[in-house]
Amino acid sequence: MHPRLAAGVVLLASAAVLVLEVLVSRLVAPYVGLTLETYTAAIGVALAAIAAGAALGGRLADAVDPRRWLGLATAVGGALVLTARPLVFAVGDAFRGLGPVGTVVLVLLAVAPAALVLSLVPPGVVKLQLRTLAETGVTVGRLSAVGTLGALAGTFLTGFVLLSALPTSRLLLVTGGVLVLAGLGLHLALRGMSSAVPAVVGLAALTGSWLVLADGPCEYETRYYCASVESDPERESGRVLLLDGLRHSYVDLDDPTHLEFRYTQRIADVIAEQPAGPLDVLHLGLGGGTMPRHLAAVRPGSRSTVLEVDPQVPDIDRARLGLDDVPDLEVRVGDARTSIADLPTDAYDVVVGDAFGSLAVPWHLTTRELVAEVRRVLRPGGTYALNVIDFPPLSFAKAETATLLDQFPHVAVMAPPETVAAETGGNLVLVASDQPLAVDALATGAETRGEPGSVHSDAADFAGNAQVLTDDHAPVDQLLTPYAPPRR
Repeated sequence: MHPRLAAGVVLLASAAVLVLEVLVSRLVAPYVGLTLETYTAAIGVALAAIAAGAALGGRLADAVDPRRWLGLATAVGGALVLTARPLVFAVGDAFRGLGPVGTVVLVLLAVAPAALVLSLVPPGVVKLQLRTLAETGVTVGRLSAVGTLGALAGTFLTGFVLLSALPTSRLLLVTGGVLVLAGLGLHLALRGMSSAVPAVVGLAALTGSWLVLADGPCEYETRYYCASVESDPERESGRVLLLDGLRHSYVDLDDPTHLEFRYTQRIADVIAEQPAGPLDVLHLGLGGGTMPRHLAAVRPGSRSTVLEVDPQVPDIDRARLGLDDVPDLEVRVGDARTSIADLPTDAYDVVVGDAFGSLAVPWHLTTRELVAEVRRVLRPGGTYALNVIDFPPLSFAKAETATLLDQFPHVAVMAPPETVAAETGGNLVLVASDQPLAVDALATGAETRGEPGSVHSDAADFAGNAQVLTDDHAPVDQLLTPYAPPRR
């Protein structure tokens, strides 16, 4: 085998494994969530499969001439890449609510077969390239370096370029298809035509067709989410935005003042208690654009600035949820943590925090350092209203409350009494300001709309001895009680 061909085969196989590792979190998120455990499982399973494949590939290379199987291993690895997506669709529902163990097993099913088979390739190539013992170090070192470069290329190209250009299904189709074709070409170059080639071609065609035709849960595959928009059968103009299978936003196309979800009603109560007139509001996270629409309707002349990390979400909102109808709205695409640093000081009357990855607020939007930035951009007397989701014993909600108390002298918790008592879970709205909050007025408003006793001013008692979250230590996913994403 020519050295350049050998390097190319190792580069391709190694890159494909990392492409699949990056993409698998997108595949399994609708079923097990997009949490730290999901990313950890993707990395751990891929490394385990690479190690197992390398060990098996070394034994196989010593036992069987690599010319007989290198091309077929590459093609079969490509076929297994093609099966990853339909396999997750077929079994994903069975893993909902199984916690970290279920996450690892589902990722294992999706990643391990292809990664293991493709990891057989480098040892086989090394075997073919070794001519004398005197060249062992140079040969092994060179091909190891090439494999690492391939892994880096697969990682960076997927994360920085490919995911923004193509949906997950097409990336897997391209990756698997290239591997199958390259494997068949390598087999012909090393062995000539054999009876195994038609079988591999048939397998690739079958799995490739399955991948293309497989109907998954996504109407839109965005950079970060599996997204869809559904109509409300009980309200003709109602629309629900689902991200990774979860109901993230509800929009009434005909009535922007209608707020379906309780947490949005609580945030609306907070906005209602602000001084009369138009407001300048900063939104961390867009979702379906529910709150900017509501604000424009109830406070004409108000200006909304939205920081949204996913560039496809605003496009969905414009096409399906009437975002273009919202006046004085500016959507800035970018991570809220880095984008807020560019905003002027004392610029906003209200900051609304409503950014989520699955059920968790992204950890870097929970810390003392982020809350300090929020306080910086708020005008004196301004208010920060943050939506969080937690379940008994509410470890995360209490830690986030402690974090707000570290930066703001006045904090309140808006949630039903049974939630605050850690008897049930759900959405809690945390409200913070450098001036006393209108707790009595908020309580009256909550009682009027059917949530009596849901405004709690003793935030310090609720937080107890919970830790303050910092950039150095913010174990958000670990503080959240394992949850069961809803079945579709």
